[in-house]
Amino acid sequence: MSVLQALEEKVSKLSKMPAPIRLKDLIRNIRAARTAADERSVVQKELAQIRDLFRDEDSVYRCRNVAKVLYIHMLGYAAHFGQLECLKLIASPRFTDKRIGYLGATLLLDERHDVHLLMTNSMKNDMNHNTQYVVGLSLSCLGSICSPEMSRDLAGEVEKLLKTSNAYIKKKAALCAVRITRKVPELMEMFIPSVRSLLNDKNHGVQLTAVCLVHEMCERSPDTLLHFRKLVPNLVRILKNLIMSGYSPEHDVSGVSDPFLQVKVLQLLRVLGRKDPDASEAMNDILAQVATNTETSKNVGNAILYETVLTIMDINSESGLRVLAVNILGRFLLNNDKNIRYVALNTLLKTVQADMNAVQRHRSTILDCLKDSDISIKKRSVELCFALINASNVRTMVKELIFFLDKADPEFKSYTSSNIFTACDRYSPNKRWHIDTMMRVLTAAGNYVPDDSVSSLIQMISETGSLQAYIVQQLYKALKDDISQQPLAQVSLWCIGEFGDMLVAGVVDEEEPIQVSEDDILDLGESLMNATSSSQVTKEYALLAMVKLSARFSPQSLERIKKIVIPYSQSMDMELQQRSVEFGALINTYNHMRAGLLERMPPMEKKDTDKVNNGELTDEQLESREISIPSTQNESKGLLDILGDGDFTAPVNNQPNKSEPMSSGGELLDLLGGLDLSAPPTVAPTIQPMGAPLNSVPNLMDGLDALQPMTTTTTATMNLMNQNTDLLGGLTNNIGAPSIPPIMAVDKDGLKVEFNFEKEGSAPHVVNITLKATNSTTNPFSSFIFQAAVPKTFQLQLMSPSGDLVPPNNSGAITQLIKVANPQNANLRMRYKFSYSTGGSTVSDQGEVNTFPANMFT
Repeated sequence: MSVLQALEEKVSKLSKMPAPIRLKDLIRNIRAARTAADERSVVQKELAQIRDLFRDEDSVYRCRNVAKVLYIHMLGYAAHFGQLECLKLIASPRFTDKRIGYLGATLLLDERHDVHLLMTNSMKNDMNHNTQYVVGLSLSCLGSICSPEMSRDLAGEVEKLLKTSNAYIKKKAALCAVRITRKVPELMEMFIPSVRSLLNDKNHGVQLTAVCLVHEMCERSPDTLLHFRKLVPNLVRILKNLIMSGYSPEHDVSGVSDPFLQVKVLQLLRVLGRKDPDASEAMNDILAQVATNTETSKNVGNAILYETVLTIMDINSESGLRVLAVNILGRFLLNNDKNIRYVALNTLLKTVQADMNAVQRHRSTILDCLKDSDISIKKRSVELCFALINASNVRTMVKELIFFLDKADPEFKSYTSSNIFTACDRYSPNKRWHIDTMMRVLTAAGNYVPDDSVSSLIQMISETGSLQAYIVQQLYKALKDDISQQPLAQVSLWCIGEFGDMLVAGVVDEEEPIQVSEDDILDLGESLMNATSSSQVTKEYALLAMVKLSARFSPQSLERIKKIVIPYSQSMDMELQQRSVEFGALINTYNHMRAGLLERMPPMEKKDTDKVNNGELTDEQLESREISIPSTQNESKGLLDILGDGDFTAPVNNQPNKSEPMSSGGELLDLLGGLDLSAPPTVAPTIQPMGAPLNSVPNLMDGLDALQPMTTTTTATMNLMNQNTDLLGGLTNNIGAPSIPPIMAVDKDGLKVEFNFEKEGSAPHVVNITLKATNSTTNPFSSFIFQAAVPKTFQLQLMSPSGDLVPPNNSGAITQLIKVANPQNANLRMRYKFSYSTGGSTVSDQGEVNTFPANMFT
């Protein structure tokens, strides 16, 4: 068959086929489908016909078919078989074909498909076309699907188009240059010479794209940032012309001249002025003009003012300008638009650390936002209120926050109550106010009070001796009114168990005492234990309170207490059953020891955290820090079983061991779990196993036999750990010693823990590790605890940390000294466990560090 015959056969075949339907007819058919199945049927039928036409190389209706494929693709159906047809349309000389081809390539192709590399030559030819619209199509497609390979091939063509006199082409070429800079940053150098001429162009579109290009370059390269700082006067002039120019219908948007260009220029000024006093000084005046002359009645003006505020707060601006920026945010808070109010609160939360006093002026407006119905605005308002609390306004702010807590949704109660506890702990003016506020929060937050807040409140009550009678009376009245609130019940029961005799005696000086009998208290405790709303933990508190009251009340109440406690020896709950059996044995068999064992607890110890007044320590606190000597603790009591590996040893104390009676039979070893505490006898004391009898306290569960004291083998000295300890805890400067690089031990969820190393001067096998914990989130980390264990061939000593509160936004750090002795010169491994509280919840994690520097002990 000749070629002519084949061609004629092809033409006759195509002439017999019906013409494909138009795009608008396809849209009408798809919309007419009543069900999803009908729609799929219409789409599949049309795709099958389109495939047949593509196989027959139908060039007459290719453009129409590709357009239908693109529409079907946008509906979510698979249509990538049309990619090659798009390339054929791009190679067509007709503009209408090129337009659909480039649109299809933009939708169906990206840099992950190798097919896009086949377009490079066609795009290069189109960039040299004599029609600006064809050039624009090629540039638009390049800006959308550009890959690193395509960037290297076409960067030269884009650079030539940046120098053309056609503004339509220049602005598209500039956007392509932005894409190329992102994909291949090393190519940005070829675009730098053209930038100044683009910024001086009279066309606003060209200026806008040039600013975008400069911004991208500055973000990618510090050297380019230094180069473009010379353009700050040019940018200031552009911004000034926009502000001072009269009405221009071409660029006016709601009475503001080209707000898009203004916003982009402000963003670029923010990058150029960051950490540069000279550049910041050059833009201070124009920023003040923008802030004062921009119309605020429209959203367009608010967008410009928002960018102006961000720029002022990010550069080294004058203090007066910062106050002006905060005042603009204060005006935003009065806006009826919820989005603007949210943006203002979010920005104030970020800038409150930079200028606290300026934000404080808008405190009343921020407090009003707590009453907003929008939950996101309330959330940001609460966070900002806590950030504003200091020693001078704590009474007012906490009062308003408690009013908010009374009516708050459940999702706010836990966060709010926890942060009120923290704020009062840091800034309370006196103990009486602190106690009253805590009890008020307990009743307002109800069952949403976090567990750590309960323990913190109990600790504070235990050390407030002068107010304990007042506290127990107030808690008794609150508990009698409502026994369903578990945190309130737990604190109240603990206080009643400790100070119930004060409640009966009525020795309250702060207010009129109430008449309470022993039976009234026991009735309340029994009703709590029988209440269906009481949790297991609350019943445990109640049992403990009852047995404590047996030592506080008269002997006549003992029989009733026994009747309350003993029935729980048959409880299905193991903890309640154990407590009941132990307490029953104490009352019946060891009654002569009951008074001594149940005497009032001493004040609980708490790590002192410096009270902060508006972010600064007082002179007295600074002086006390300078002269204080770090005290050592028996840190092994706080170490948990870390991963249960028997090759690790707990930290040891640097004080000589003394044979003192233990308060319980083996609490320390229970706490350490599977850790092997054995070590060579010449280095550290060895602890006798759990099987050794103890006699200091009777075992209430185990036949009530007398137990022998736990014996320890005391070594002569711990020279390896303590031979060079000075008044600063062994932190001596080793001049001339080889430097040990620091390592990052933990980097998770905003918490970073860094280890810095320093050798002991005359003890080559001892290294001081200084732990530094920082917090990059916006919420503080409270009750921070870091624990560690090392293999038994090492000796580990944890010194007291500098505090337990890790400030937010990297504004401070906690430090802790860790002393490690390595007598056998082995490779160091350390297992750690940390925990902290944030946002009303407790976070804990554990892991292992095995990347210690090799030259630590050499």
